[in-house]
Order: sequence, then C-alpha cells, then structure tokens
Amino acid sequence: MKNDPSCALPLTRRRLLRQGATAALLLGSGGALQAAALQAAAPDFSLRSVDGPNLRLQEQRGRVVMLNFWATWCGPCREEMPQLNKLYAKYRASGFVLLGVNVDDDARHAAEVAKRMGVTFPVLLDTDKAVSHRYAVSTMPSTLLIDRDGRLRYLHLGFHAGYEDEYERQIRELLR
Repeated sequence: MKNDPSCALPLTRRRLLRQGATAALLLGSGGALQAAALQAAAPDFSLRSVDGPNLRLQEQRGRVVMLNFWATWCGPCREEMPQLNKLYAKYRASGFVLLGVNVDDDARHAAEVAKRMGVTFPVLLDTDKAVSHRYAVSTMPSTLLIDRDGRLRYLHLGFHAGYEDEYERQIRELLR
C-alpha cells in the first residue's frame, strides 16, 4: 500500500448490508454524504478517552463535531494529525469539538502514539471496534462532520494534503 492514500479495512458485503443506512452514508463520495444519509442522526456512543473518563457523543449536542477514525499503523492518519490539531485549536472556542476515535487493539500504544504526535484533541478508544462497526468504517482515516443538531453532514475517506482546506470550509459552514 505504498502509494495508497488511505488504509483500507476489511469490509464484507454482508456486514455492509447489516449496517443499513449508516453503510449507505459511507458509500458516498469523499465530500458530501449521499442524499439518503444526509441529515440522518449520528449514531450515539460512549467511549473511554485516553485521559480516563468516558465521553458520549450525545453530550456534544449544540456543537459541531468532527469524528476522526484513525489507527497508529496508518501513515495517512499520522500525516493528518498536525492539520487536525490546527483546526481544533482554531475553532474549539467557537463551538467545535474534534474527537479522534482510535481503533487499535492496544489502548496504551494508542495513547503513547497520540502523545508523541502532540494530539491536543480528545482521543477515544474503540478497542473492540463497536463504534467503528456502527459507523461502517472501512478506510483509515475516516472523518465525519456532525452539525449542532447531531446530524451527519460530511464524510471524508482517507487523507491527502489539501483535505484540511475542505475540512475548514465545512467546519465554518456548520458553525454559522
């Protein structure tokens, strides 16, 4: 996968069919969600953060939320982290929250890598992959933007230099 901009995860047709509408949203293009999933409520979840306490997505209602699914073994994920830190620093006072959902099996290793990379936003641990399955994540990184009402609005699969400009445009749109 030397030149691959994203890190694919195994995803079976049967699992996609079981995921229903959530899978449909992840089959959309890299920018906007497919029409059927646009405005759908983001599935709620609660995950432990590397700092210890659990964080529940529903508690973020009223804020614009970026969910970034990532793994320590994913090169594009590590490349994207400094850009995400900048966005988080720039917009967090305006009602923006960024949640990094790590899918590694080893929570300690994930916490160490996040610290070493200087991640400033909350990192949540999805070691059993329950949340990743719920969102039908098949590519690392996968980034979703959720509006203040808790509706899924944008999806980005993988990462290329320049995606951060599109993230910023979408964040600003949702913060208005």
